[in-house]
Amino acid sequence: MIVRNLLQNQTATSRRAFLRGIACSASAIALGGCASMAATGARYDAASLSAEPTLLVATTRKPANGGRTKPWFGPERATRMTIARAKLVPPDESRFSLAAAGLGDWRLDTVEPVASEVGDLLSGGDVLIYVHGFKQTFETAALDAAHLADGIKFRGQTMVFSWPSKAGLFDYAYDRDSAMWSRDEFERVLNSVVTSPAAGRVHIVAHSMGTMLTLESLRQLYARNGEVASDKIGAIVFASPDIDMDVFSSSVTRMGPLGRKITVVAATNDRALALSGRLAGGMTRVGAAEKAAIERLGVRVIDASDAGWGVINHDLFLSNAEVRRVIRRSIDSSTA
Repeated sequence: MIVRNLLQNQTATSRRAFLRGIACSASAIALGGCASMAATGARYDAASLSAEPTLLVATTRKPANGGRTKPWFGPERATRMTIARAKLVPPDESRFSLAAAGLGDWRLDTVEPVASEVGDLLSGGDVLIYVHGFKQTFETAALDAAHLADGIKFRGQTMVFSWPSKAGLFDYAYDRDSAMWSRDEFERVLNSVVTSPAAGRVHIVAHSMGTMLTLESLRQLYARNGEVASDKIGAIVFASPDIDMDVFSSSVTRMGPLGRKITVVAATNDRALALSGRLAGGMTRVGAAEKAAIERLGVRVIDASDAGWGVINHDLFLSNAEVRRVIRRSIDSSTA
C-alpha cells in the first residue's frame, strides 16, 4: 500500500526509477543486478549513436537462434567469439512521443553476426567500449551501452563486450569465472581496435565484475603492445569495480602508463559491493573503498558516495548525471 501511494504521486519517469530501486533492493540480498535503465540529467551535444543507431558487438556468449533472433545470445560459454552489428531503435523524443512523457526507451531491434575482426568494422574517430557487470543478459548489456553513450553524448562508435552471465541472483561464482574466462578474447578485441588505422582514441567503461576482466585484458594488452597500446587508449573508467584491492594494486603496477589513465568511480555505501566483500572473506572491494586508499594506488578517484538516492548505489555511472559528467570529462581530457 505504501509503495502504491508513493507511485501515484510520481511522474512516469520517476515511477520507473522507483520501481527499479525496489527491485535492486530485493536483489541486494544476493548481489543484485548491476544496470540502471533510468539515465537522466544534463544533455551534451547529440551522441553519434542517436544519428546512426548501430552498436558494435563482441561476445563470448553462445548464440541462441543462430544469434539472429531474440534473445540472440544466452548465458552459456561459446566455443568462439562472435562479432556482430546490432541495430538499435532510439527513443522518439518528439513532443508527442512516449519518450517525451518518460515512457520511451532504447530498443534492440536486430543483431547481425559478421565474419570480421572488430577493427575491420571501424569507420574512423574515437571508440567507446562498454564491459558489463554481474547479472546481465545480452540485451540488457547492449542497451546499457546505448544508455551510456547517449548519456555522455559520445561522439564516435560505441561497442559492447558481453561475456557469459547467467543473469541470476545466485550465480555469482559462475559469472565471475565466465568473466575471467573471457579475458583472452577481450584482449583480442582490444588488440584489433588499438592496431586499427581507422580507430582514434579507444575509451573503456567497465562496470562492477567487468572491471576484473578489463583489468586483466589491459594488462595482457600492454605486455603485448607496450607503448602502442598506451598511445591509443584514452580514458579507462572503472565504475563500482568489484575487485580485491591487492589484486587491483598488483595489476595497475604491471600496466605501466595505462595505469595512469584509470578513473575509479567509488561509493563507500555501495551495498552490492559490501556483500561481495563479505563473500570474498571480508576483503574490501575497490569500488567500496575510501577515496584516499584508492588514490594511493596512483589512479584518479571520484567519490560518488553522496551521489545516489537509492539503496544499492551500484549503478551510478548510468543513473546519476554528475557521475556521467565525470566520465565525459575523463574522455574529453584524454583527447585534448
